[in-house]
Amino acid sequence: MKPSAYSAASAAARVPAQPGAADAHRERDVHRSGAPDRGGDRDRGGSEDRARGAGEPVGAARGEHTHSEPPVSRPRVVVQRSSVRGQVLDALRTALLSGELRPGEVYSAPALGERFGVSATPVREAMQQLAVEGAVEVVPNRGFRVVRRGDRELAELAEVRALLEAPVWLRLSRTVPAERWAELRPLAESTVRAASSGCPATYAEADRAFHRAVLALAGNEQLVAIAGDVHRRAQWPPAGAGAGRGRAGLIADAHEHTALLDALIAGDQELVRALVGEHFTAAR
Repeated sequence: MKPSAYSAASAAARVPAQPGAADAHRERDVHRSGAPDRGGDRDRGGSEDRARGAGEPVGAARGEHTHSEPPVSRPRVVVQRSSVRGQVLDALRTALLSGELRPGEVYSAPALGERFGVSATPVREAMQQLAVEGAVEVVPNRGFRVVRRGDRELAELAEVRALLEAPVWLRLSRTVPAERWAELRPLAESTVRAASSGCPATYAEADRAFHRAVLALAGNEQLVAIAGDVHRRAQWPPAGAGAGRGRAGLIADAHEHTALLDALIAGDQELVRALVGEHFTAAR
């Protein structure tokens, strides 16, 4: 049994302790005396005067507040909130695909934050991103509900994917040389290994990586981004499906990648057309 997405992300997403409050308030309001403190100017030299315009207080040219501060020997380490949010977002996506976050259930940011060992803020930010992606919906004053996915919605997403990707695959099959297709062999084989693990989250990542590499051959970054977003939406499991497709379904899908790659390398246009149609018309 794969370890819980919550426990796996907890240590990586833990935020370092913030500086003490005493440090944050160790400053003096220069406006009380009517003139700014010039004590720090001797250390900074004349560059400060040149940086600020006539009549501007010290620090204004740097976009800072106008309070004087004691000199700091070294820059403080800045916590990158985006990295914490990204780790939490990845863990939540894994939890969705594995079935740990169940369709129809409501989860609060504070409760999830306790599981991850972080504050509620990065969890809330990550959940808002998932709401944009259509995986959850906001429940005012309660949290976020995992969206129930029906067969019709998944079929519509499969159709959109086919409209976006299939024509590009067919065009690339006529223009990309065999050696370029051969370079994608490791990614195709990676999807087979991921499918054999039976883990939907592991397969989903490998699946997207292979499709992203194929579309990148077209040289259209917007296509890669939009198709990737639709692909991710199509991977959320439907209501009542638990962890989505079983191991056999994942393996069958992965072997379609290797069969497609073989046909592309061989330059067999008829087989490529048939395999592309099969790959994108089946419900994903």
